[in-house]
Amino acid sequence: MLADLTAGAVEDADARASEQPLAAVEAAALAQPPALAALAALAPADRVRIIAEVKRASPSRGDLAAIPDPAHQARLYEQGGAAVISVLTEGRRFKGSLSDLVAVKAAVGLPVLRKDFIANEYQVFEARAAGADLVLLIVAALEQDVLERLHSLALDLGMTPLVEAHSAEEIDRAAAVGARVIGVNARDLSTFDLDRDLFGRLVERIPAGTVKIAESAVLVPADVTHYRASGADAVLVGEALVTNDPIATLSAFLEAGS
Repeated sequence: MLADLTAGAVEDADARASEQPLAAVEAAALAQPPALAALAALAPADRVRIIAEVKRASPSRGDLAAIPDPAHQARLYEQGGAAVISVLTEGRRFKGSLSDLVAVKAAVGLPVLRKDFIANEYQVFEARAAGADLVLLIVAALEQDVLERLHSLALDLGMTPLVEAHSAEEIDRAAAVGARVIGVNARDLSTFDLDRDLFGRLVERIPAGTVKIAESAVLVPADVTHYRASGADAVLVGEALVTNDPIATLSAFLEAGS
């Protein structure tokens, strides 16, 4: 499934590239104001940081929320105390778009993450051109040389790469490229099975000084408490925020992670 999702995202990027060539997207990326300091926003603190996600649907859960105005959703997240806003830009299965990211970036003063299946330079440049401050790189979807190249490009553009792993080997690969932000996804993107305890088993593998993010399986405050106790600096939350009152949910999650 991960391979299919990545291939589809690349195919869609190739279609956009036929209308807006790489040189034009690169120029637009370089013309953006400097990216916001995501590392500072996610740095370890006395309570958990929350990456709040604008997410309409997923392959495992289907439709979650219509979200006709992603900018409004993001403003609620900012009001509720989120540290970073994640925007799913994949269109086929998650029903997102780069226009969602552009709208969110214009609406909030927080760092914004482009969450997608990124596998080439064009996608990294268009992330920055759309205003992204962070970009997701999934280790399992990338050969090591590609991971290293895209990680370096994101840094060169001023963005913070969030490097996602699902095993000890993948954490080692993330560390090998110098990742400063490593996420452990409780959802296996090949099977979509969830393992909430995966983060706790792998956290000691993440190098000291790295921001440690727990992703997926965050539905109730107890999940945040669990991840915080396991050593998470931040949690990434989508479904719970788009299917409930986002401000009240964020408040409960932040309290649980203090």
